[in-house]
Amino acid sequence: MPLVKVVVIGGGAAGFFAAIHCASANKEAQVLLVEKTNKLLSKVKISGGGRCNVTHACFELKQLSQSYPRGEKELKSVFSRFMTNDTIEWFESRGVKLKTEEDGRIFPKTDNSQTIIDCLMKEVKKLKIEIVTECEVSSVKPEFAGGFSLDTSNGIIKSDKVIITTGGSPKISGMDWIKKLGHHIEEPVPSLFTFNIEDAALHELTGIAVNPVRVRILQTKLESNGPVLITHWGLSGPAILKLSAFGARILAEKEYDFEVQLNWLNEKKEDVARLELMNLKAANPNKQVNNLFPFVLPKRLLKYLFDKAELDETQRWADVSKDQVNKLINCMLYDTYRVKGKTTFKEEFVTCGGVSLNDINFKNMESKRVKGLHFAGEVLDIDGITGGFNFQAAWTTGFVAGNGSAK
Repeated sequence: MPLVKVVVIGGGAAGFFAAIHCASANKEAQVLLVEKTNKLLSKVKISGGGRCNVTHACFELKQLSQSYPRGEKELKSVFSRFMTNDTIEWFESRGVKLKTEEDGRIFPKTDNSQTIIDCLMKEVKKLKIEIVTECEVSSVKPEFAGGFSLDTSNGIIKSDKVIITTGGSPKISGMDWIKKLGHHIEEPVPSLFTFNIEDAALHELTGIAVNPVRVRILQTKLESNGPVLITHWGLSGPAILKLSAFGARILAEKEYDFEVQLNWLNEKKEDVARLELMNLKAANPNKQVNNLFPFVLPKRLLKYLFDKAELDETQRWADVSKDQVNKLINCMLYDTYRVKGKTTFKEEFVTCGGVSLNDINFKNMESKRVKGLHFAGEVLDIDGITGGFNFQAAWTTGFVAGNGSAK
């Protein structure tokens, strides 16, 4: 292969993987990775509480692609070339032992994100990829004769190819320099956030987790089920985060002011629940409600729901009225709260929005607007639900962009 100079802009997961696979695919390529801050792989460092949630144990193409509210269709083609099992094999073949947790999240066995960082840095060093930090790119200009001229805080850099992996931007203005190249930018809005609820009684239940719970956002078609965690500011957990991802644009339009409804019994139907309670009441009239209850929920949550239904938990079933049964069913199956505001999930800032997928050729992650310009990672209008899916998209698009730019 001929000598190619490739500049990768952005020192995150996608940037490192793109640089590594470009250098691996073309031994003659000179690969330069530039990062505007003095920190490399910062999101890798903090993800999963500092353990790095490398990917998710999802090995079926259709199921994996359905974990992306934006990019599902496009990712199918690239996942067929670099899938979850490829990510696992890539890291493990370089000495990183991985483990799968009960919920499907995959971490290094060391439970330390530094293990992943060290692996990537070692590979970069082996392939002689040059890294420059504190180098901000303000513009990328295609040259008339081919190649690019990059205006940076360190001066002009010339290259044959460019891979942009700068991650998500909280404001559309942060992508103006990409827009100037002719690309359409989808307005960025937050994805993966928890729901703020001003309810002192609910806040008293902080730390309680229930799995599974059916969650709906009223006046929309948005619903999901899975674990829900009650926090001192409202609601969190995978079911909530999934709703925030799939509803990112809808909830932004509502200015994060909406009603959320929880069925604490998940898929349990109203008529079935009522029949179970009435049968229990008839068969056990002298039993106290709190000593004999058909549905398994945390004790503090049950007490809270009994109080909401104006039902004394020490009552005998014989003394529980039909109206109280109905109120209790309403509290368990249609527990509704007003959400006012959001909280970013931990430090893992994820955006919905970015470079329009219509502008990208997913065979090599090259721009359809500018030849020789490639993209990978969250700078694209691609984002996944929580659990390692965003890293998998970064590894996969980085792999395809790196190989695509090496030619």
